[in-house]
Amino acid sequence: MPYNSFEHYPMSWKPDREELTYPYYASLAAKLENDIVHGILAENTMLPPQRELADFLDLSLSTVTKAYKICEEKGLIYGKVGRGTFVTNGCVNKTIVTEEREGMIEMGQTLPFYEYNVIVSQIASEILKAPKSHTLFEYSYPLGTPRQQEAAKRWLSLHGMDVPRENIYMASGAQNALALVLMSLFKPGDKIATDAFTYPNFIGLANMLNIQLIGLKGDENGILPYALEQACRNSKINGIYLMPACANPTNIVMGYERRAEVSKIIKKYHLILIEDDTYAFLSDNKQQPISVNIPEQSVYINSMSKALCAGLRVAYICFPERMRKQLENAIYNVNLKTPSLNVEIATEMIFSGIYEEIASRKKEEALKRNEIFCQYFPEIPSGDIKSAFYKWLHLPKGCTGRAFEMMCRERGVNVYGSERFCVSENFGINAVRISISSPPGIEVLNKGLKIVREVYENISQSEEASYIF
Repeated sequence: MPYNSFEHYPMSWKPDREELTYPYYASLAAKLENDIVHGILAENTMLPPQRELADFLDLSLSTVTKAYKICEEKGLIYGKVGRGTFVTNGCVNKTIVTEEREGMIEMGQTLPFYEYNVIVSQIASEILKAPKSHTLFEYSYPLGTPRQQEAAKRWLSLHGMDVPRENIYMASGAQNALALVLMSLFKPGDKIATDAFTYPNFIGLANMLNIQLIGLKGDENGILPYALEQACRNSKINGIYLMPACANPTNIVMGYERRAEVSKIIKKYHLILIEDDTYAFLSDNKQQPISVNIPEQSVYINSMSKALCAGLRVAYICFPERMRKQLENAIYNVNLKTPSLNVEIATEMIFSGIYEEIASRKKEEALKRNEIFCQYFPEIPSGDIKSAFYKWLHLPKGCTGRAFEMMCRERGVNVYGSERFCVSENFGINAVRISISSPPGIEVLNKGLKIVREVYENISQSEEASYIF
């Protein structure tokens, strides 16, 4: 079967047949090793069955078997009887939490303006002075007090989710909420559709739980409906993970029409929607969450980490009644409860209105930083989110995100290449995410952007150079 007949067939790995040289088994093994080491293939990714890959590449089965064997002997992949072949855990580090290095300008990890944490600290101090504050350190109210649940309801209503407080659970941040959802509503071997580039820690969670992610092609409005429909027809897709209000890392905002189209497909194929609205507070053009249209198939997550305080670790999960038991079991078995002090701090900020002050000041600061970014990259469209915490910069032809990341790092600036966010196929896109909220002050931001611009221009002017490594 000619390999191009698999053009729209969902596969976790699609090496280019034209890049292979004789002997093909050795060349294929080298290609597989390169894609694993450089993070193109995530840890625990299930590789295509050998016969399927052989058909795709129009090679013999023995050729593919030899290639897999070479990588297996190197510890890069491993097989599970009756289940398939997977990328070995520990081959590559895709985490977006990195250790600080002295003198390095941080523009990789997204730090949400830590200077406003002093306000959170003051609220915590007042709460601890109150009578019976010691009860906040007990096991009581694992799902939150009625007052805390009411605060959660109020917070979610600000983002278009008007649900009964009984259908809201609390988690220790969005990452924890995603873990609870994956562990309770999905099982190993399930498939979840996502944007081609998405939140790396979600990729890591799925890999740990042996849940396969299917990255889908998109445009300036998000996932393409036909790509989702095609994936559902060709394979058993169990769910879909989206950040429609402000996608990480691309900053794409999914419009009304696209949301409606995607909703219909989710409903048609009975998918579970995981809607992550962590960055929704940044949008000035508020849109109804997709979960509102298909509440019985949706889990909606909204975290306070970026809007209020990263270290607070409080997120809210909205769910339909049919998912209550599974989620509750996950909370009791994994968390037992979200720390009451953290939840009480969040509750006080919501009822007092302080959250509005913090979120507004963060957006104002982010807007200024976006304007500065535009001075260095005037050719880059500003996008729908004018107060974005990060920017998605497409790179000149011939330069990978990983290469650009390394070149910037050599100059003292940390940015994140697109490989960290890539689910499977990059659809010809090489880019970097530049977190403009992270530098401590405008002076450091300017210094970092100046270096990034210089690296960008050096690559653009070196047309014959190849930066693929």
